[in-house]
Amino acid sequence: MRKTLHFNPSGKFKIVQFTDTEFARPSEEETRMKAMMQRILKAEKPDLVVYTGDVIASGGSPDPIRAFKDAVSVPEEMQVPWAAVFGNHDSEAANVTREQLHNLQLAHRYCYAQPDPPNVQGTGNYVLEILGRDLQAAAALYFLDSGSYSPLEHLRLGFYDWIRRSQISWYTETSYRLTVRNGGSPLPSLGFFHIPLPEYNDVWDFSVCYGQKLDKYCCAPWINTGFFAAMVEMGDIMGTFVGHDHGNDFWGRLHGIRLCYGRTTRNAYLGQPFLTGARVIELTEGERRFDTWLHLEDGALIHDQPEHRPEGRALQI
Repeated sequence: MRKTLHFNPSGKFKIVQFTDTEFARPSEEETRMKAMMQRILKAEKPDLVVYTGDVIASGGSPDPIRAFKDAVSVPEEMQVPWAAVFGNHDSEAANVTREQLHNLQLAHRYCYAQPDPPNVQGTGNYVLEILGRDLQAAAALYFLDSGSYSPLEHLRLGFYDWIRRSQISWYTETSYRLTVRNGGSPLPSLGFFHIPLPEYNDVWDFSVCYGQKLDKYCCAPWINTGFFAAMVEMGDIMGTFVGHDHGNDFWGRLHGIRLCYGRTTRNAYLGQPFLTGARVIELTEGERRFDTWLHLEDGALIHDQPEHRPEGRALQI
């Protein structure tokens, strides 16, 4: 039987975004992290948990398969639907591949991820529909594999990977199909992937943002393949959610799309206090908008993040 997601009777659909959990081996830190994740899920009661990459740090794990099972054990044991995309650390180890990890997540009872579409770059590209009161699709969630490291690093074209053209084609074709099925009106949608788009640097430098950017840069790819332009053209995705940069939790609006970071669920590796936690996202059926807030490890809820005024960008020579 196909697993389906639904808006609840109040017309709401809540997502908890965990990011960069980087499970590797049993430790006191991982035990504390799992306890925090449990507290957040008990308090928020989400309809879906999304891991936005670096679910595990496979390069430092003696058993990446066990580490992945441990990472997703919290929603699995609490019987909360969940799904994941992969980051650059998930498949660094020689003894595990993204395909293995994707098949592993699909084997879990409460995982709602889908098999990969054919002839599309990457592993873990899929769309989930959220059904409304009439049992028709009322919203959509897109999940994309943003890759690992630049395949052109030998040409000094960046360090991190990018969303490829076949993925963008898959997205636009899927979006068009859902729009036609919805009577010509784009479905309110969200996008989830790990590595931020180059536009994340643009929105911080040139638009009003809310939240913190404690990493020096948004570690985006140097290659811009046009995924953001495709989202603007299709008119369905209202916001995107990434991880990757552990010290960033800001969001800003660019050409009508809210570009959002999660809140790192594991240590931010900063030389200053930075509580871990999660980002919470709530959709309302029939409305083209969403609410979002942070839920921190100490239980604090941050609905209004500090405003950052644009400062432009220094010329790079």
